[in-house]
Amino acid sequence: MSNIWSNTIYSLLEQTGPFASADTPPGFRVFSAESRQRAKCLRDKELVTKYRATRNQIFEFMDVSSFSEIQNLLQDKERRQRVEKRAYRLLGNMFGIHGSEREIISRVDSYSKTADDVIRYLKNKILANYAPFIEITNEIDITSSPVKLLIIMFDARYHKKARFEAKRKLILMSLAGSIDQRERETEVEAKFADFLHFLNAHVWSPEIKIGELDIFYLLSTHAQKDFSCKDVRVLNMAEAADIKPEPGQKLTLIKRRRFKENDREIPIYVSVRKKPPEAKVLKLMRKNEENPAVAVDDELGLLGVLDTVAEVRLFQKHLTESAICANSFMTLEDISDTLGGARHKSSSIGSSASTPMLKFFARMGGMRVEFIVHTNKSYLDYIYKKDVSHDEYEVKRIFDSGVAELLFPREIYHLDMAVVKIDLIRWFRKRIEGQ
Repeated sequence: MSNIWSNTIYSLLEQTGPFASADTPPGFRVFSAESRQRAKCLRDKELVTKYRATRNQIFEFMDVSSFSEIQNLLQDKERRQRVEKRAYRLLGNMFGIHGSEREIISRVDSYSKTADDVIRYLKNKILANYAPFIEITNEIDITSSPVKLLIIMFDARYHKKARFEAKRKLILMSLAGSIDQRERETEVEAKFADFLHFLNAHVWSPEIKIGELDIFYLLSTHAQKDFSCKDVRVLNMAEAADIKPEPGQKLTLIKRRRFKENDREIPIYVSVRKKPPEAKVLKLMRKNEENPAVAVDDELGLLGVLDTVAEVRLFQKHLTESAICANSFMTLEDISDTLGGARHKSSSIGSSASTPMLKFFARMGGMRVEFIVHTNKSYLDYIYKKDVSHDEYEVKRIFDSGVAELLFPREIYHLDMAVVKIDLIRWFRKRIEGQ
């Protein structure tokens, strides 16, 4: 068992540890060889206390005093319904959910959707080439109730894969609940709306309407060795219509807004985002953290792309001046500027030190917003350059952090993640460098 997960909730997912999903459910056959092996592994890994705490939590949640009582629940539908109703009430209180019984159930069940979205995001994007291998079992996919998922874990009629996925879904739901609680406490939705209002009212040019975008293209030429951007030209739609990129060239669409500085309108490509719940769950896992207040510090963010480094500096200055216009001081925190050629220092798993950008957090108006600002050239490196591109970064961080193996253990999904990682990076490079 890997040491990195040993003291967190994620150790419950490890198929090489004492909490592994076995051919028979835990507690189903107390004196089986699997049970004896599990007990030995718990002692060897010094996880007996964690096991007892987890077991007691399950018993309290299910309102039982032994594993055999859980087996009785399988046959007693009326009692299961009482336990389920009680469980929703307990979870509502734990996550600080207020409202009617129906509202509490709906909110808790929404955590099930987030849990499924975590797997679907990986299946549809990073691991799309391996989607058939990691498909969620139908019975688990349609189950939202935490009690029903727990019962499946102890039901010998279900295959080991289904019981593992029930456990995985419960853990992801727990993380989703913690994230939702923090979002409600910190009023993230309201802050995101305030941030958009700040941009529209004070940052973007008053000459443009809200949502107005100018369409341009970046025609770039890339080095054969690492596909880094050698030069780039900005084209309007009419100019781009006559261009057919040659080998080693890329034609990239950008939709630009404008901001005004000293009576000069400067174009900027902007992507504003609020990190979705499934992305926050994955970030918690990559950082081996259970507390979103510690691990997720970039809930609100803006990516900006300008023509030159000088315009990047102007935009940074314009931001702070715009905050004053909005009656708020703005401080810039954790500034990292590698547009001049310095190496990027990052603790993020899978991140490349050769990624040029201006990165900082802006604190203003009760918000802390992450800004990543590029020139056209550095932005094209960010999406295309070998060992730097965002597609490769997403693959590396999900594999190098151990999350891919944790969510899709080889014993159950029959995937060698070391081989899969190499294959996916090769596939992304082929797609990036192709026409």
